[in-house]
Amino acid sequence: MTVQRARKRPFKMDLARLHALCEANYARLLRLFPDYEQGNSREFAVAEARVRLEVLERSRYTTFFRLHQSHGEARWLRHLTIDVRAYHDAGMLEVGAFQAHHQIQPRYSYPNANMFQQDEKLQQNQFLGDWLEHCLANGRVQQPVLPRRAGC
Repeated sequence: MTVQRARKRPFKMDLARLHALCEANYARLLRLFPDYEQGNSREFAVAEARVRLEVLERSRYTTFFRLHQSHGEARWLRHLTIDVRAYHDAGMLEVGAFQAHHQIQPRYSYPNANMFQQDEKLQQNQFLGDWLEHCLANGRVQQPVLPRRAGC
């Protein structure tokens, strides 16, 4: 009796899925921060967490943002930092750095010393999409109460 080993197929990045995800994330970010061209930051609350969207750098076709969440429940993501690039000509938003992990590779061999998944880039962008969608569904801006003017 001979045992045949199944050939391991080489990993292939699903570019169509990644591009669709980056396009959807671009639209989500613009819904959360529509006036990013005039302002440098936007803050809001999501449950007990504070979220800050901050413009780091602007150029003609690209804007770099830092997305930061703090003071959430300790058992979940208490502090989250994601740096993203918005490509305005392509209408795409891509993760550039996730927490302390910079220079995300399109794919990784597996297993590897850091135990990154083969599709780490796709997974980080998927997490960004889920997080942005959560912010859209549950975020609330705390508006300062302005005093009433006479005659209003």
